[in-house]
Amino acid sequence: MIKTPQSHEASAHAAHARQAKRHEAEAIGIDERFISDMVEGFYADIRKDDLLGPVFAERIADWPPHLAHMKQFWRSILHNSGEFSGNPMARHIAIPGLAPRHFVRWLELFYANLRTMTQNPRSAELVGERARMVAESLLAGILVRREGIAGAIKKDELPHV
Repeated sequence: MIKTPQSHEASAHAAHARQAKRHEAEAIGIDERFISDMVEGFYADIRKDDLLGPVFAERIADWPPHLAHMKQFWRSILHNSGEFSGNPMARHIAIPGLAPRHFVRWLELFYANLRTMTQNPRSAELVGERARMVAESLLAGILVRREGIAGAIKKDELPHV
């Protein structure tokens, strides 16, 4: 692809926006160490959970690569790093039986882990809002796939941080 001045400007703007988002997150304590610890702690809780543990155990045999992939995902979400590649929607749609209760539990565990990690209400709010956004998006996609557009309204059942 030949870069035109406009595409160069767009690339520079995107790079600046990514840098600004990362700087804002890091200013409230959401750095790479925070994200790594968050992912490690959260998925340790997931593996012990009666509802979610079996769902993950059926699909993940080798946890270190999955955790590394999830750290990329959360850096992309929280720092706008652009390093994550994957299709979470397709993966979640393929899991039979996923229901709002699974996403409610996922968020409960996520929020509990988040509360143990940070005393900064701004970082807890930001990360919690992004987690809820992820859960809403995945749940809406699953329900729309199963029930049509009416299924999307069920995301209101999800808890807030």
